[in-house]
Amino acid sequence: MLLTILPGPDNIFVLTESLTKGKRNGIATAFGLSLGVLVHTIAAATGLSIIIQQSAIAFSVIKYAGAFYLFYLAYKGCKEKGPHINLHYEGEIQQPKISSLIRKGFFMNVLNPKVALFFIAFLPQFVSKNGFAITIQMVVLGIVFMVQAMLIFGVISILSSKLTTYVNSPRFWRITKWSKVSVLSVLGLMLAISKK
Repeated sequence: MLLTILPGPDNIFVLTESLTKGKRNGIATAFGLSLGVLVHTIAAATGLSIIIQQSAIAFSVIKYAGAFYLFYLAYKGCKEKGPHINLHYEGEIQQPKISSLIRKGFFMNVLNPKVALFFIAFLPQFVSKNGFAITIQMVVLGIVFMVQAMLIFGVISILSSKLTTYVNSPRFWRITKWSKVSVLSVLGLMLAISKK
């Protein structure tokens, strides 16, 4: 939830869409973005679960590559600058079909290789060798992630007019930037020291 709340490309996009084109557009786009999580979850769950079960070496390679990627995201987060949301939308606002907005959000998420890499690095940290099959655990975790993302993106859409002041504030951005860096660094460290 913390990773979803912290300003990033997806929630900034939802916020911008809501502010410039209305809450309806923001919520529909958010729904599409959240649905895209399912594709990454299934891909990560089916591929990774087989590798984790079959090969200790492959597991280690994926584990350290995933940890490196999370540290890389933390490093990139250090260099981020706060976005400025322009509220002055020029021209007539056209209201596209909800289905096209959902499709747009869905493909934005599915076609983003960074999201795929994130799920490969992120989901295995919460899988237990006890209980259900690894594939089932990862799918359930992905669905939980998808639901909470949809709820948070929906709240962002509804509260969009009140959130802009915060997102355009340099102080707010500094706090969220270093929070994101900290969370990603901790996740990377947890993954690096995790055992099969």
